[in-house]
Amino acid sequence: MRKLLRTIFLVDLVQGLMVTFRTQNPKNIVTEQYPAQRPRVAERYRGAPRLNINPENGQTLCIACDLCALGCPENLIVVGWQRNPETKRKDLINFTYDTSRCMFCGLCEDACPVDALELTQDFELANYSREGAIFDRQILEEGIKPTKYKF
Repeated sequence: MRKLLRTIFLVDLVQGLMVTFRTQNPKNIVTEQYPAQRPRVAERYRGAPRLNINPENGQTLCIACDLCALGCPENLIVVGWQRNPETKRKDLINFTYDTSRCMFCGLCEDACPVDALELTQDFELANYSREGAIFDRQILEEGIKPTKYKF
């Protein structure tokens, strides 16, 4: 009979709710007000890639050595280059980075001997198409622009 009354009056449910409400403190509830307030990103976070520019001459630091493409386990970096007949050096023609397949491991960044490729702390990489996730040389040199939301 006692078991039947406990079942009818949902005693176990009420006891569980009492424990829940006793431990809830409104001071401990945290809600991020994203996009109005930008979240703090960890110092070692690896996000969107960027090709660094030499501040002296305004050209990319990339020497087209192709070590970043060789170091990438996903084979998502394509470096196009052409040898300059006058200087006998490689000139970078195109640089493609597919962020849709990237796992942001940082091996490409570590492989670069001149620190031309860098993984920044930019985290807004959402796109409406897969083609939007493929960054060409121009996007990589300028860096991605975060979306400005109006309120």
